[in-house]
Amino acid sequence: MEDQKLSKNINSRTIRVTLVDGTQISACINIAGYNRLSELISSDGEPSFLVLMNSTLFKPGYEKPTKYETLFINKAHILWASPDDQQI
Repeated sequence: MEDQKLSKNINSRTIRVTLVDGTQISACINIAGYNRLSELISSDGEPSFLVLMNSTLFKPGYEKPTKYETLFINKAHILWASPDDQQI
């Protein structure tokens, strides 16, 4: 059997996401296949979850942020998302 190379286009962007409960997340996301972040967030089809990498989560009422290597966020829980090259 021949070796197959797996390749995937990656177009990484740093974003800021605010969830409906007030949680804010600063993370990287792969927007490959989309021209803009808003197209990925507002798309009705698959996937219904966003995969956020190198995430920093700021929860209301907590002083220290929590860092995660990977987070899966349901798009239905996103109140606001924007490109961001600065940390929160």
